[in-house]
Amino acid sequence: MVNKNIKHIFFDLDHTLWDFDKNSEFTFKKIFTINSIDIDMHIFLECYIPINTNYWKLYRDNEISKDKLKYGRLRDTFNALDLDISTQTIYKLSDDYVKYLSSYNFLIDGAIPILNYLNSKYELHIITNGFQEVQNAKLINSKIDGYFNSITNSEMAGVKKPHQKIFQLAINKARTDFDSSIMIGDNLEADIQGSLKAGMKAILFNYHNDIVPEGIISIDKLIDLKNYL
Repeated sequence: MVNKNIKHIFFDLDHTLWDFDKNSEFTFKKIFTINSIDIDMHIFLECYIPINTNYWKLYRDNEISKDKLKYGRLRDTFNALDLDISTQTIYKLSDDYVKYLSSYNFLIDGAIPILNYLNSKYELHIITNGFQEVQNAKLINSKIDGYFNSITNSEMAGVKKPHQKIFQLAINKARTDFDSSIMIGDNLEADIQGSLKAGMKAILFNYHNDIVPEGIISIDKLIDLKNYL
């Protein structure tokens, strides 16, 4: 057990409960069909995923806007693949991606069983850096919104994880304190180091097979949370 005093569990959403990679791939297949883009999905994703990851880091660090993230990640990917896609089409694709992303709702393996297990013992919450309108739709459409007592996103906080302010806002919304709370997430910097710095305990869901620093608790499967909570 991590701590007998834990009463509130804060989950990240993407790559922790909601299977972002699978849902994203289905979304791209749909919007490429709608917009008559003929491209090998494997080649596209191999190029897009690291570019998207870098754009999200820039967004998290407040170095780019939401709109620049949505457009730039696609523009850079098409440029890297030497594909001549018009600016108008890229803007259309970026809007379609956000529009359709939450219509696919695969969850990470073990998400529902672990939520059922924890829901009877703790109050559950969400802290996410994702876009508010999209994240809310993901929770509702995947039918897991009912598990969570509060949802805190970066747009309402005005900052993104790992900034301490978003964790403090989440704590305030949950009407609890850091000592009674724990964060579960896949991002070592945003979720784990951010929450630890704020004073909250944390467990890394090591979705990305990161090298885990000494002293960080990590799990490879969500069901392994039973070993700690």
